[in-house]
Amino acid sequence: MIHNDYTGEDTPVSIDPGKRDLFLDTDIFKTLPRACPFLRHHPDTGKACCTVHLTRPEICRDYRCWRLLILDHRGRRVGKITYIRSLGSEDPILTKLWDECIEGDQEPDDRIWEDKMIRTLTRAGYTVRK
Repeated sequence: MIHNDYTGEDTPVSIDPGKRDLFLDTDIFKTLPRACPFLRHHPDTGKACCTVHLTRPEICRDYRCWRLLILDHRGRRVGKITYIRSLGSEDPILTKLWDECIEGDQEPDDRIWEDKMIRTLTRAGYTVRK
């Protein structure tokens, strides 16, 4: 069972057949201490590999490069902001908020911009995860 701190979801996972030895090698955390607990580098190729790919949680299946994850008041994912400052959402209220209050913000400093986005979205009733 894995608990997702971003969404609060618990998902049962199991190590993929043939990846147990790879999973037991935890060297990745020496250089990437905050990496996913199931991510490993393949010893032959050095490429990243998910050791629970067959049973991975929904958030992993939906993953796209995002910098902020937006949840509604019930904790459901309703939007993602990518690293190019683009919103992905089908929530009409969030989309309107983005169009009217956020999209045109030209703050050049990413850290300041993210903090502003978090404050704006939080004031509107959303929860934001980095």
